[in-house]
Amino acid sequence: MNVSTGIPILPGLAPLMADYDGCILDVWGVMHQGGPAYPEALDCLRHLRAAGKRVVFVSNAPRLAAQVEAVLRGKGVEAAHYDAVVASGDAARQALADRARARFDGLGHRYLLLGPPGSDDLLDGLGYAAADIAGADFLLGIGLDDGRDTVEDHEPILQTAVARDLPMICVNPDLLVIRLGVQEPCAGALAARYEALGGRVRHFGKPHPEVYDLALAALGLAPARVLAVGDGLATDIAGAAAAGLDSLLITGGLLADTLGLAPGEPPGARALEDACRAAGVRPSAALATFVW
Repeated sequence: MNVSTGIPILPGLAPLMADYDGCILDVWGVMHQGGPAYPEALDCLRHLRAAGKRVVFVSNAPRLAAQVEAVLRGKGVEAAHYDAVVASGDAARQALADRARARFDGLGHRYLLLGPPGSDDLLDGLGYAAADIAGADFLLGIGLDDGRDTVEDHEPILQTAVARDLPMICVNPDLLVIRLGVQEPCAGALAARYEALGGRVRHFGKPHPEVYDLALAALGLAPARVLAVGDGLATDIAGAAAAGLDSLLITGGLLADTLGLAPGEPPGARALEDACRAAGVRPSAALATFVW
């Protein structure tokens, strides 16, 4: 889609889809925000499928696809609504299973988990073992630890890991998520602090290429025929651009507070342009919410 002037702010997805055979869809902020799936988003999926369009969900959830699919089912998104799910956990697992291809030079097999107990199951069966900070070869960044609600609470661990020159594998590049109206930091916020301290980080998930490679393989479509949809400028829109995809920004998710939007309210053209310019990215078009 060629845009020469302002970013088009559309009333719905339908006017765009004549140009595309499929979509890469974000989950959080597009389909839901912690509660049940938005009814209008489910309706939009039904229209996409009725029009014969292929759909792959791409999530920065640091889990495997089957776990994300189970969450989607619980929120009312049926398997018939999409063709596949790709999560950042899938990309990380694939890379950690094929270390030579992923160019992990000298990475050991013992990790310190940053995240809730049991959230390291994406490594099951790959020969890795959990360790404490003294015995770890790398940090596995899944999210915030139980009982540590802020990035600052993790500072002693991060400082010690930097002193040991441990790399971090970050399996969710998102800085934050909005859960039912409340902002919560994600593993990406820990990774950003670790990099600020001088630590080395390898990211998996949007905007990094591995998840887009998996998604495009699942779609089986040429990039020119795929529209990427998401609410994150630094993840969804930047990642789509790097993958050579057109993109549609949903402004009612992460950007709603920045743009001062009430639920369902479209953004002002100038405010949208300013936000995109500040982020250094430009979507092909924008919608207030994911509606047909």
